[in-house]
Amino acid sequence: MVEQITGEQFLAADGVDDWRVLDSGEVGAVFDTGSFAKGVDLVSRIGALADAANHHPDVDLRYPSVTVRISTHEVGGLSERDVALAREISAAASELGIEADAGSG
Repeated sequence: MVEQITGEQFLAADGVDDWRVLDSGEVGAVFDTGSFAKGVDLVSRIGALADAANHHPDVDLRYPSVTVRISTHEVGGLSERDVALAREISAAASELGIEADAGSG
């Protein structure tokens, strides 16, 4: 069974500095891709990571950014699954040379 964590517990985890806790009970991040093509690359990586984890975020691709929101539906909020996927998405963005917009989410 998946256990719910608080927003504070999410933010205390390592590797999630790109992410913000949203009023909706999700976490979100905006990645400044600088181009549509880089955004497509990031979305492709997010898709592969999500399928591997069987945990699927909401992804919004627009020029020049990608917005990602994650929550665990079965607990109606956040879980360690969200921490793990957020870390992996941030790492994938970093590998592509894409930075998060620190003020958004």
